[in-house]
Amino acid sequence: MSDLVSYLFKTSAVEVCPENKPFFLTSGLISPYFVNTQYVYGGKQASSDLLSIIDGLLSDRMVLPKKVFDRVLEQYESNEIFKNVINIMIDSINNSVNIDEIDYISGGERRDWFFSNIIAYLLKKPHVTIFKDHETLISNYDFSSTEKLSDLSHKKVLHITDLVTSASSFTRFWIPAVRDLGGEIVATCYIVDRKQGGTELLANENIKAISLISVDVNLFERACELGIINEASLEMLKKFIDDPYETMRDFLIAHPEFIEESLKATDPKTPGRIRDLLDKDLYNLKG
Repeated sequence: MSDLVSYLFKTSAVEVCPENKPFFLTSGLISPYFVNTQYVYGGKQASSDLLSIIDGLLSDRMVLPKKVFDRVLEQYESNEIFKNVINIMIDSINNSVNIDEIDYISGGERRDWFFSNIIAYLLKKPHVTIFKDHETLISNYDFSSTEKLSDLSHKKVLHITDLVTSASSFTRFWIPAVRDLGGEIVATCYIVDRKQGGTELLANENIKAISLISVDVNLFERACELGIINEASLEMLKKFIDDPYETMRDFLIAHPEFIEESLKATDPKTPGRIRDLLDKDLYNLKG
């Protein structure tokens, strides 16, 4: 676990905010930590580069799987952290399911493809590429051929993803796409469990969840033991995990300078975000 914790923080896949400077979330709320699991691929820049490549290929789907795989395989062979994380995923899969009973490895648009295609290659299983419009492609394990997929009758699929929060992508996209073709996702492996109900939802769908690590107190305590974060940050994180809303509301009340500094920030996004937080009174500061 220590190696994986180090990898997550070293690549900023998990990032804890500087003291008294929480992150803004897409919801408009704030948080003392942020998760970008795909950064284990090689950090922010390498991950952004791969996403740009994927975006550029979405209009030419038949060549996308091979071109993305080639890039990911090159990264696997050259980046030690990414290689070690993938190998940890492979070990977890082999320890959790009988791989001989799995017919296909699948990954969904877009970040799943950072991980699913290389795992299909290493396990020597055909890869199912799933798009959000439910179109599916099938590639052999080394991606030397790709064609449209029309039938998965009675086939068992292991889905690979980067993290699970509420598992909404599973219910909206991946599960229906596979079921529509007669197949079944029987298991999924992911690096980070955000502990937001997704694992429980997967269990209700009879999908075995294989998670490497959870975003919980244990993760941050280990990070503190390793000297990655300090005791003050750990205490804030513990309070946040126990009660995210009240912890951040108390922070805003105790630190009005955060609001003032955010309103004066020179980057284009921060002032708008704090104004939105205030205008919508997301933390009931007017009450």
